[in-house]
Amino acid sequence: MNMPEMTTMEELQETLEKSQQRPQLIFKHSLTCPVSSAADKAVRSYLEEEPSEAIDYWWIAVQRSRPVSKEVERVLEVRHESPQVLLVSGGKAVWNDSHFSITAAALTEAITGNVA
Repeated sequence: MNMPEMTTMEELQETLEKSQQRPQLIFKHSLTCPVSSAADKAVRSYLEEEPSEAIDYWWIAVQRSRPVSKEVERVLEVRHESPQVLLVSGGKAVWNDSHFSITAAALTEAITGNVA
């Protein structure tokens, strides 16, 4: 499953607009953090196994796209963590988690519980 990198404010705005019709998952990833590397492996493992086809998936490299990462925090009113995953529906974060809590099983459970 494809997980494009979000790098612009326009892509974030489009993602938030799309969330009115279809849930969006945003993964905020630090390129230098070992914990974030482990979370990245968990997210990619989830995407390789049984990803929900009802969701669009995005990732943000926080070092390359810091303004976008900060805007996610501001708009969704979820304090920034890295690594962090947010499930967005209806323009709001309906679930988020960070650090070692990001696992393939946690993603499956959160998505199953929040996506019709």
